[in-house]
Amino acid sequence: MNKELDATALSIRSLSIDAIEKANSGHPGLPLGAAELAAVLYGKILRHNPQNPQWVDRDRFILSAGHGSMLLYSILHLSGYDLSLDDIRSFRQVGSRCPGHPEYGMTPGVEATTGPLGQGIATAVGMAVAESMLAARFNTADYTIVDHYTYALVGEGCLMEGVSSEASSLAGTLKLGKLIVYYDQNKITIDGSTDIAFTEDIAKRYESYGWQVLHGSMYSYSDIETLTEQAKKDPRPSLIMLDSVIGKGAPAVEGTAAAHGAPLGKEKLAQAKEHLGLNPAEQFFVAPEAYAYFADRKKGFEKQEADWNTRFAAWSAAHPALRKEWDGFFEGGGIDRKVLDGVADPVFKVGEQIATRAASKTALNVFAKAFPNLVGGSADLQGPNAVALQDVRTYTADSRDGRYIHFGIREFAMAAITNGIQLHGGFRAFCATFAVFSDYLRPALRLAALMKIPSIYVLTHDSIFVGEDGPTHQPVEVLASLRAIPNVLVLRPADAEETAVAWRMALEQKDRPTCLLLSRQNLPVLQKADPDWKTLMKNSGAYIIRNTEGSPDVTVLATGSEVSMACEAAGLAAPQQVRVVSVPSKELLDTASDTYRKQLAGDASHRSIVAEAGVKQGWEGWVLDPRMDIVSIDRFGESGPAKKVAEHLGFTAEALAARICGKCGDV
Repeated sequence: MNKELDATALSIRSLSIDAIEKANSGHPGLPLGAAELAAVLYGKILRHNPQNPQWVDRDRFILSAGHGSMLLYSILHLSGYDLSLDDIRSFRQVGSRCPGHPEYGMTPGVEATTGPLGQGIATAVGMAVAESMLAARFNTADYTIVDHYTYALVGEGCLMEGVSSEASSLAGTLKLGKLIVYYDQNKITIDGSTDIAFTEDIAKRYESYGWQVLHGSMYSYSDIETLTEQAKKDPRPSLIMLDSVIGKGAPAVEGTAAAHGAPLGKEKLAQAKEHLGLNPAEQFFVAPEAYAYFADRKKGFEKQEADWNTRFAAWSAAHPALRKEWDGFFEGGGIDRKVLDGVADPVFKVGEQIATRAASKTALNVFAKAFPNLVGGSADLQGPNAVALQDVRTYTADSRDGRYIHFGIREFAMAAITNGIQLHGGFRAFCATFAVFSDYLRPALRLAALMKIPSIYVLTHDSIFVGEDGPTHQPVEVLASLRAIPNVLVLRPADAEETAVAWRMALEQKDRPTCLLLSRQNLPVLQKADPDWKTLMKNSGAYIIRNTEGSPDVTVLATGSEVSMACEAAGLAAPQQVRVVSVPSKELLDTASDTYRKQLAGDASHRSIVAEAGVKQGWEGWVLDPRMDIVSIDRFGESGPAKKVAEHLGFTAEALAARICGKCGDV
């Protein structure tokens, strides 16, 4: 057996150094240093079927140290995934199925987009959470149909990043025993030895998190197999620390920072091939024994899934109600559209005063009742974020059937774990925090957008109306910064009715995340001028909420809490005829047809005013004079009662009415 695994490890090294050399770009150190782990992991440890990368009960592997992507691409090719040698030859080229860092949805067998260090292990925590939730709901006394492990490979860089600490701490608390992480401990980073910046005792750190910590050699197949089996027997998550050598097999760079992030170069490459027993003149060599080994393993891989399919069919026959629920869990990214269309929005009365965060809680629970796979939680802000799920259990180490997750004050890990739950399949996942702390989770939101997954981010306390907490908690720049991320749907509803529609829109998404920006303060439920406002909001992001008898003199485009302010200002601005447009989604409005945009805001000569309690960035193209006609806050806020802060910053109906009438004064 070692002969076949050695041939596989050799082939990984061969493919990796040649692909990186051909691209003249990449990171050879990790693929050279961890080839044995990949060989034994994909050859003997993982329960997977390369012919069906989407098999529900497969083990998951996340390369958290995503810069070592050629390790993953090489072993995916060798083990039989739909990834050809030509794909590998096009490593890091435009349109390649082997991009510089692993990208979800682009390469068969890649479970998550990784590269930003630390996010991979945090995402793996989410996958382990999802596995345990799914098992608790669907395994029965007579059949076990959910029973798989989540594996990850981390390096020093991953463990230096704070997100790995946040996620690992929570994983230990939750006792995620089916999470097994291998640590490529080569003690080298880009700048040199890790001793220059990283001298902590990782073993003690992880033991303090509540993990089992095991030690072995990267170059001992028996160590890796034995330690993995030991890890499986422990109810805690496991960190398997494997002593390794970066760039192993390339004598000129082996064990040095020079191996990390650059091609070897022709001379060093030839030297490495000679050292490895390869022909320097031959490129992209694969040992025949490696191909033969995985060809022989193919039947075993397929049998694992076939056995599961048989068991799943028997379970389905014995438990038809559970099978029906299972199908619903996996429909459309976790949301069965037919079921969603049958759920009525909660009803609110015009004139009722209710914060959109409170309305969000009502809507969330209506949808959560219809969708038992809608799961999530907040970063220690269940009450302020208003995301408590009614009549459900909290997810803990002792109650895997819980649906509400207390993430603790770990915004970044929370968002990455949410992504992991969503990626796993079977769930629609949400998380929540204050809008200003979206900066803490932004990298995970960005990856959700890049991966095209429909995670939901509930962000409350969305403006200066936070009040006394002051400028540290008043997110004046957040809306613009969230809108700047491609493929993110940002929704800032004006009232309770819009909030319910916003939740529906979030649940309808299949290929992008949604951010819900919600108010702390009460807002009136507004009368809507357009009876088709719900459809217009969903399709075009905006609609006329207050109209005029004839052609308007001025149109005010407003978002969130500023919509009610604009409606009040329109009344104060008489005899000016003022139309008010509610814009829950600026991005949808920006992409609406020219005809519809003109219908809302008039032609190029018509005066429009924008009102939003945030920086003006992004609104400039909607007005004739950005300096005069964008009512914004291009500075940090103030600490004080919300109404007083708004008056101080000129965010009142009276001040907006003066702006409409052309009487700016000190506003």
